[in-house]
Parts: sequence; structure tokens; C-alpha cells
Amino acid sequence: MALNIVLFEPEIPNNTGNIGRLALASGSKLHLVKPFGFEISDSRLKRAGLDYWQHLDVMIYESIEAFFSINTNKHFAFFSSHGTQSHWDIPFKDDMFLIFGKESAGLPKSIVENQTEQLYKIPLYSKHIRSLNLANAVSIVIYEGLRQLQ
Repeated sequence: MALNIVLFEPEIPNNTGNIGRLALASGSKLHLVKPFGFEISDSRLKRAGLDYWQHLDVMIYESIEAFFSINTNKHFAFFSSHGTQSHWDIPFKDDMFLIFGKESAGLPKSIVENQTEQLYKIPLYSKHIRSLNLANAVSIVIYEGLRQLQ
């Protein structure tokens, strides 16, 4: 039972480090899609991931197009505040790819518009917040997926 965490163009090293730590803890594989908003050697990335980064199963892609060309015929779930389905409704499958956009802008508009059947959101219960921190969002989805797959 494994899931794949995919970050499209992550911008904040601390988030990526925390998500790397989460990937290791949950038995997930981390996929990072360039360009990044930081250097992969950034000390904040390593600090957030603590000394676990060396044990992490991580793949790095040069672009979104490269990611999709390598990972054809996979099961995907995309996450956006524009999604109309809840993360609780995802039909989780082993080896599924859970795709999150960059912190400042989310997923590219083309994905949001063309993947509506696979576009999910985490419900927010306050009108005063537009989104969750990326690392928190990934944690919510990963552990819901693991719960459903058990």
C-alpha cells in the first residue's frame, strides 16, 4: 500500500521538507516538478525534513510535461480550492498520484479546467480563509488515503 505525493513547482523549502518527512512516515514516494522556488540543497528544506531526507524515495522532473510523459496511464487526483468534490470522495487506489500545486497559485489553470472529474478540495468551514498550508493539506489527504486503503 503506497501513495505518490506530487508537488508541481513548490516554492517554500520548509513545506517541501515537511512533506518529504511525511512521505517517509507514510511510506509514500515524493515527486517534485521543477521549477522550484528554492535550491534543492537549501538548508531550510533539509532542516524541515530533519535527517530523514537521505532515506526518502524522491523523483525530480524538469517540467510538468516531463512528469506526465513518464507517468502515463496512472491514477491521479488533483487538489485545488476550485474542486467541487471532497477529498473524502476520492476512490483511492494503491500507487495513486496525489497532485498539489504551488503555494502561491495552486495548480495550472489548464489542469483545473481539464481535470474536473479528478479535481478535489479539502472542505474549509470559514469564509475567512482561502486555503490551507500545503504541508497540512498533503497530510490530510495522505492519511485519509491510507485509512481508506487499509
